[in-house]
Amino acid sequence: MAKYRDGQTALLVVVDEVEGLVGPWRRRYNASAAAGLPAHVTVIVPFLDIERIDAAVSAELASLFAGQEPFGVVFERVGGFPGVRYLAPSAVDRFRELTGAVVARWPEAPPYGGVHDEVNPHLTVANGQPPEVFEAVEAAMRAGLSIAAEVSSVSLFVHEGRRWHRSAEFRLDG
Repeated sequence: MAKYRDGQTALLVVVDEVEGLVGPWRRRYNASAAAGLPAHVTVIVPFLDIERIDAAVSAELASLFAGQEPFGVVFERVGGFPGVRYLAPSAVDRFRELTGAVVARWPEAPPYGGVHDEVNPHLTVANGQPPEVFEAVEAAMRAGLSIAAEVSSVSLFVHEGRRWHRSAEFRLDG
């Protein structure tokens, strides 16, 4: 199960359109869902600690994302990493652009804390489960795909206590 710290933040693209398909599976088999995060594709986690996010940083985030064009995405396939099953978005380059723009401004906040060399945009459905659970998740996901969504904002989430809460939303207005 993922370990989150109080005051930790994340920049996420929330994908409400997939919640009907992935929600029940995520609530059972995904640590971030259990901690209050909706279905999402990560832009940056962890981002700056909340005490560093003042009005100036919020304004910079708003400006940075306002310069980005909204875009469409389709989830048509299930993918996996060791111990993870996810929905793969069609617009990986656009998600990488969002991540790259944030990292260019705040290089001290690399994606996933710098643990992974490559950014691989995905929407995690299940993690840390036995093979038979992953097989059931994959079968259910495949039966419900394809799902289209419009990416028009990035949300700032903050971990407070035991749960994540949406703190702000930044529109893509390019």
